[in-house]
Amino acid sequence: MTTTTAPLSATTSTTMIAQKLFGTTPAGEAVNEFTLTNKLGSRVSIITLGGIITEWHMRDKNGALGDVVLGFDTLEPYLEVGPYFGALIGRVGNRIANAQFTLDGTTYKLTANNGSNNLHGGPQGFDKKVWSATTAEDANGPILKLHLLSEDGDQGFPGNLSVTVTYQFTHSDELIVGYFATTDKATPVNLTQHSYFNLAGIGTDSGATILNHKAQIFADHINAVNQAAIPVGEPMPVAGTPFDFREPTLIGSRINDEHEQIKNGFGYDHNFLINQKTYKELTLAARVQEETSGRVLEVFTEEPGVQFYSGNFLDGTLTGKGVTYKKRSGFCLEPQHAPDSINQAQFPSIVLRPGDEYKTRTIFKLSVK
Repeated sequence: MTTTTAPLSATTSTTMIAQKLFGTTPAGEAVNEFTLTNKLGSRVSIITLGGIITEWHMRDKNGALGDVVLGFDTLEPYLEVGPYFGALIGRVGNRIANAQFTLDGTTYKLTANNGSNNLHGGPQGFDKKVWSATTAEDANGPILKLHLLSEDGDQGFPGNLSVTVTYQFTHSDELIVGYFATTDKATPVNLTQHSYFNLAGIGTDSGATILNHKAQIFADHINAVNQAAIPVGEPMPVAGTPFDFREPTLIGSRINDEHEQIKNGFGYDHNFLINQKTYKELTLAARVQEETSGRVLEVFTEEPGVQFYSGNFLDGTLTGKGVTYKKRSGFCLEPQHAPDSINQAQFPSIVLRPGDEYKTRTIFKLSVK
């Protein structure tokens, strides 16, 4: 493998991996972009800032390639406070109530960057870090391996956390995301990937919103949340509610329902508890189809939940790829543990301890029907 450490003045490439300089941070750090191309001609581009997926070009039912993820054309918007387009999220994805937690008798206070809560690891979470990168190829397809050392006290979290994330883009249009981490002090860890998808294709007439996408989520329950998006009470059955996606259902068909949970989330912004046969078993969590393009996204994960977010807070103030990102112009499926797990003992633990390894895997698979 070859580690990239210096700015690149021109594009370099191997058979399936192209690399170029995407930009430079205000601190002078080079941010490189890697484009992984498979034998089908599909390609995924990822930058070393935040491990952000900037583009994903996939054919439609007519064989035409189209970009299916929301993002920006330049580095600067990714450096600003934003909607986490395409980013790796950590140390702890989703919300921590009141921006604090107690672990082994010590209370840790974090920055509140979502009302009174801590969201997605804080204002300088993993999405704002420049990761080191190495590349490789094997029989299954090209690989990008990213590494980050999150030092003790980073964003208020304890312990030196060593994190590696691998992206492999297979010749069957799967993006396999592997997460690995170790620590020298007990710390919460809940990593995820925050790409916004629009399967119709960015900039197409049918891609104005994702309300005509048909979603199926293999979950009998969600975590009901309060108005601050923190889980409360027992898991809520989806049967008879707007959250029942056990059969393929248009995202827009019930998104404006009067249900309390729809109001609390301003649409869909909830953790669905996946129907896993065995905890940590790779499971099909969700399938989404867009009929005009014929594209289908399937999400497999070893995590116990997946946050389904319907782009409720996009408001037309952001532009990229020649498009204005309006409300509900993209959706996210973020495999994860439940929000606020560190403060709620009824949820599976997200505490990583010295001597243990955090290890989980997610597969985003695109196909055409």
